[in-house]
Amino acid sequence: MVFFFEGFRLDLDRRELSRGNSLVRVEPRVFDLLAHLVRHRDRVVSRDDLIAAVWDGRIVSESALATCINAARAAIGDNGDDQHLIKTLPRKGVRFVGKVQEAAVEKAGAANANSPPLALPDRPSIAVLPFQNMSSDPEQEYFADGMVEDIIAGLARIRWLFVIARNSSFVYKGRAVDLRQVGRELGVRYVLQGGVRKAGDRVRVSTQLIDAENGAHLWVDRFDRTLEDIFALQDEIAMNVVGAIEPTLRTAEIERVRRQRPHSLDAYDLVLRASPFAYSHIAEEASIAIPLLHKALELEPDYGAAHAPLALCHHARYSRGGLKPQDRDAAIHHARAAVAGGADDASALGIAGFVLSLDAHDHATALDLFDRALKLSSSNFFALSSSALVYSWLGDAMIAIERSQRAVRLSPFDPLNYLSMNAQAISYFHLAEFDQAHAAAVRSVELNPRFSVSRAFLAAVLARLGRETEAQAEAQRVLALDPTFSVSRFGVTVGLKEAVFSPLAEAWRAAGLPQ
Repeated sequence: MVFFFEGFRLDLDRRELSRGNSLVRVEPRVFDLLAHLVRHRDRVVSRDDLIAAVWDGRIVSESALATCINAARAAIGDNGDDQHLIKTLPRKGVRFVGKVQEAAVEKAGAANANSPPLALPDRPSIAVLPFQNMSSDPEQEYFADGMVEDIIAGLARIRWLFVIARNSSFVYKGRAVDLRQVGRELGVRYVLQGGVRKAGDRVRVSTQLIDAENGAHLWVDRFDRTLEDIFALQDEIAMNVVGAIEPTLRTAEIERVRRQRPHSLDAYDLVLRASPFAYSHIAEEASIAIPLLHKALELEPDYGAAHAPLALCHHARYSRGGLKPQDRDAAIHHARAAVAGGADDASALGIAGFVLSLDAHDHATALDLFDRALKLSSSNFFALSSSALVYSWLGDAMIAIERSQRAVRLSPFDPLNYLSMNAQAISYFHLAEFDQAHAAAVRSVELNPRFSVSRAFLAAVLARLGRETEAQAEAQRVLALDPTFSVSRFGVTVGLKEAVFSPLAEAWRAAGLPQ
């Protein structure tokens, strides 16, 4: 049942109070009190009746009841002086006096069980279902619902993702659902669901991402936190969920496109097909991705999500393919085009900042782009890892380490984490914390063993640790992967601070890499 009054919508089934398109967040007891008054607006509701309805008859003080009534008034724009909606009648009780319209709402899926499924959008699509309150405390309901709202808002900022609005996904609140049926009813490929459990001063949030077409689990995680500041906690968990989902969906979409027949491709699919080659930082693989990305731009010239990886591909060819000026110019051109076409795309802005810093040596613009990207999406993988690399080369080691650690935490199994590991290797080397630099370099090599730069960092750390034989062996692997590698050539493509580059250059020469 839904009630409408003074521009507000009170939905009893969803337990929602909204005004226009905005949800009004209220505590469960305040919602129950308001709902009871609206449902019984034809009479005065006594104090005992309210306590029975809201507190299940438990003994509460007059001040607790008055506080709850005042909170209900505040939620709907009323107050104790005007009382134009909720009126107190001395020694009698309280009555809702606003004009109310009542409407019945059909349950989702009930009337449309035999309807054909909605067509999937032309980009990846997701619905976030209401999280289950697994606590015995009904007060946690608002925490779970608020967190889902924040997750939906965060996902909606990912430009390439189609996100079902809250009011549609919350139709399933409190219902046992078949996720494949949800996918058909909402027309989405992926469904995120979860649960919240509170015990003492701790809260545990569990989440899982499901492929709605086949029911397969793509990603599962759990977050345990102390319940100190509930809204800050809610924001933190929402940020972590959004950040972890983005790389998972990116990987799932790439695999999906690989299985498709390669005809009638649109720009988005072409970008996905290029992705495995565009982000390896290997010049030969960049040459595979470049024609696919150019074809995407023929279909959609201002597509920031195509310009950004194309900039990265030309950067790879410039830095590890002969220092050809045309590649450097193309990298800078497509980086600036990514900014123009992807002003609201955090990934595009992050990649563009990386290229503009390393190839154009325009560090000020790069740092501004990173700030813009992280304001759009504070948990964006590319914005975090790209900015971590740039900050590491600029000598801001602590910022680089913090951002790279966030990127790895948000997507612990992402093969692109070699970028964050390299940022850590550079930063820990700069701080003379060579054991940690070694661990990061080893992990980077494990993630991308064919990337000569990862092996070069490992050779430098081994040399600094006095492991000369191992350092020389690693240097030979660098040259086997990139016969043109030299200390001076590497410096040209980065344009770094001398205090960061000189110790690395000295270690490379000690390992046997050419000047």
